[in-house]
Amino acid sequence: MSNKKTSNEKITTIKLLKETKLRIEKLREHRGESYDDILRKILYVLNVARDSPESARKILERISKLREQKLEEEHQQKENLEKEKKLK
Repeated sequence: MSNKKTSNEKITTIKLLKETKLRIEKLREHRGESYDDILRKILYVLNVARDSPESARKILERISKLREQKLEEEHQQKENLEKEKKLK
């Protein structure tokens, strides 16, 4: 699941409903993760699920935990910035 592009790879645009986009974003582990990365991750999990549903479930749980941690970190950073602004 590498996001490194070679010079001969083509880029395309796809249309998504806003709801679909929001659902895809719920699988984002960090802000720098591209939609291509997320969609590749989804395909990877689906392929794993064919052979080992339990392994796929564990992958999704890990993604969920990482996402929760990142959201909490961002929330904490925002609170800290607001506190610093009040002190100035």
